Parts: sequence; C-alpha cells; structure tokens
Amino acid sequence: MSQSFEALKKNSASELNKLTEALTKLDSSPKKQNGPDDRIWKPDVDKAGNGYAVIRFLPAPEGEDVPFVRVWDHGFQGPTGQWYIEKSLTTIGQKDPVSEYNTMLWNSGIEANKDLVRKYKRRLSFYSNIYIVKDPTRPENEGKVFLYKYGKKIFEKLNDLMNPQFEDEKPVNPFDLWAGADFKLKIRNVEGYRNYDKSEFDSSAPLSDDDSLLENVWKSEHALNEFTTTENFKSYDELKTKLYRVLALGEAAGTVASAPQPQPEAVAPSIPTTSADEDIPLSSDSDDDDTMSFFQKLAE
Repeated sequence: MSQSFEALKKNSASELNKLTEALTKLDSSPKKQNGPDDRIWKPDVDKAGNGYAVIRFLPAPEGEDVPFVRVWDHGFQGPTGQWYIEKSLTTIGQKDPVSEYNTMLWNSGIEANKDLVRKYKRRLSFYSNIYIVKDPTRPENEGKVFLYKYGKKIFEKLNDLMNPQFEDEKPVNPFDLWAGADFKLKIRNVEGYRNYDKSEFDSSAPLSDDDSLLENVWKSEHALNEFTTTENFKSYDELKTKLYRVLALGEAAGTVASAPQPQPEAVAPSIPTTSADEDIPLSSDSDDDDTMSFFQKLAE
C-alpha cells in the first residue's frame, strides 16, 4: 500500500534505518523503447571531459520502499566481431549464462582465460530519482525530476553519508526531502575515463520549506520497480543462444568453434551454476554512465 505525503514526512527520521537494512540485503531495466529514454538525465561535459551540476537524490517513489535499484549488465565484443549487450539475469536473482561462463573460465586457472573474464565481466549500475538543482549547460532542466543512472563510485558516496566511518560524523539520509543534502557532481577526465572523486555532498538541509512544492516533486517521481520486472529481461535460453553466437562457442560451453581465444582446461559437460563475478577484479575502476550508449552505437 502506498504511503501519503504526510506519512512520508512523518516517517522521515526512520527512513535511514530502512535504507540501511536494504543495503545489508544487497550485500548478503529501463522501459523497452527504440530511442533514448528522456526520463534519464545525463550530465554534460566540456571538450576536456569536465562537468559540474548540483542534484538532489529523492526518496522512494509512491508505492515503493527503496529509493534506488541495482542493475547488472554485460557489454562486450566477441571474436566474431558481434556485440553482446544485455542486462544480466543476476539482477533479478536468476542464473545468467555469461556469469556461468565467466566462472568456468576463471576456475580454469589459465591467466589468458582470466583476461577474457575481465573483458566479459558484468557491470553494475544504479538508478534513482533526482531533482535538478543546478544544470549550467541546460538550465531548462532545473527544478525538474529525472531518473539518474550512476555507478559504484557515486553509490559509495551515498553509502558513506548514511554510514559514516568516524564517530564525530552524523549519519545522513541523502534521499530525504528534509534532512538530505544537495550533491555537487564534479566530473573530471582521468586517463580517458570519467572520474567522480571530487564530487561531494553539501550540508544537510531541506530541499524546500514549502511542503506543497515537495509533495509535487515527490509525486513527479518515476517508478523504479520496472527496472527489475521479469518481462524486461530476456530468458536464460535467449541469452545463452546469443552468447554462444557472439563468442562462436560450440554445443558445449568452452568448446570454441573457430574462435581465436584459449579454451579452459578440463571443461565440464555443463557450465557451473554459481557465479564468480563478484570476485573478479575490474580492469578499470571508473564510472562511465555512457558506456552502454557507446556499445550500443558500435553494435548498431
């Protein structure tokens, strides 16, 4: 049952505990369409790759409990020249053929196979509703609500604010309309990747003192649960068929048909059902919100 705006305000102080519980559970897709999703805001950068904006993370939309969703995806080019660009079924707690194949390659112990796994590794993104406080390059966005796709680095800053490391720091719920804080998004180009290390939260303060404005903002939010509905994911069999086609695999996983890549040793008849993705290091630690768009253009 959805809560009223009055209930949202009344429960503001207790929302941080609910978020902390949700994060603990996390540790233990957008709408299908042909063109870009105009609900999703993306920060602009200059020719040097630098950018600046001020945003405010918003609470869970009406009828939902958590103000963010976590989505895993894969985007890579196989030896065939074809691209594999798909959301991972691990997002919705199901087994995924790429994660299973990566596990097999990693467990082979062959370093060349581990390099392949780093290439095929799933990527993590988060989606939240945000309010645009300042958008220097597109001021027409200011005062509006958008969806925002962001990576692990920014999520860690949100988590650090909710769970500070030092005893003199007070926990703050960055998604709260009253006790939250504006987020100063500072983007730099570091070694060819977008870097968000300079980004920071301002002091805690209400987004506005006008509750009627805050209620309109809250009611303008976009649903997040659609990102994790089963119908927005391809089936396991569909993904496996595409993976085998892109990597030129034979009938059995690890049997490479005319593909210039190493085979794992002592390949089992079937792919393991557990994923080692969480334990595989990334070759790059950057957040690049435009990665999927880049891969999609190449694929097309």
